[in-house]
Amino acid sequence: MMTSYPSLHDRVVVVTGGASGIGGAIVEAFAMQHSRVAFLDIQDAAADQLIHKIEAAGFPPPVYFHCDLSDIAAIRASIEDILQRFNTVDVLVNNAGNDSRHSIEEVTPEYWDQAMAVNLKHQFFAAQAVVPSMRQAARGSIINMSSISWAIPSIGLPVYVTAKAAIVGLTRTLAHELGVHNIRVNCVMPGAIQTERQERLWFTETYKAEILASQALKRMIRPNEVAGLVLFLAAEDSAGITNQSFVIDGGWI
Repeated sequence: MMTSYPSLHDRVVVVTGGASGIGGAIVEAFAMQHSRVAFLDIQDAAADQLIHKIEAAGFPPPVYFHCDLSDIAAIRASIEDILQRFNTVDVLVNNAGNDSRHSIEEVTPEYWDQAMAVNLKHQFFAAQAVVPSMRQAARGSIINMSSISWAIPSIGLPVYVTAKAAIVGLTRTLAHELGVHNIRVNCVMPGAIQTERQERLWFTETYKAEILASQALKRMIRPNEVAGLVLFLAAEDSAGITNQSFVIDGGWI
């Protein structure tokens, strides 16, 4: 059962990459808090299914914006649309990313730029777009999704790992830049989370056995558990917490 946070009621929440996986769980969790949720993605069918699921459960349906997050102009336009609709943004969850596997040898300059755009660049520019409204309100919570991949460290996806490490640095500098305006910036570092995508693409029985051997908890961690941590960092219950990175990995690192 998800904890109820009264401070999240009616707050405006923006989630990038919110149509499925961890992002979908985060969108659903905020909707269950009766937050006003907008999410950005390019998965139209998955977004529609998520909206119908939330509406059928009796919670306020989120608003979906089709947005290619590698297109900075599109991010800015989507955030502007959200501000026109809701007048402010209280919470930004920079969730979107792509952990496609790649070897050192096959990385081209073009792939590097694409992977950084999908995993890192949009986090800064989405934050940049919401900061003026947060500054005006003298409050806000920005939550950047990183990964334990850089801390293990993982192999077989070096550009992704580089981006996820950079997100921790981005979080820390933004926290100090924005703290004077009562805007908090924190980071969440998930481990191997049992999403549909991970099950379909990477979670072989052998790999799952390796995960469980590395974790202190001998079970898979679910997207809703990550969402629970994000809710806490968005709510007033964590009002004194900023500049931090929180690991949720079943005790892997």
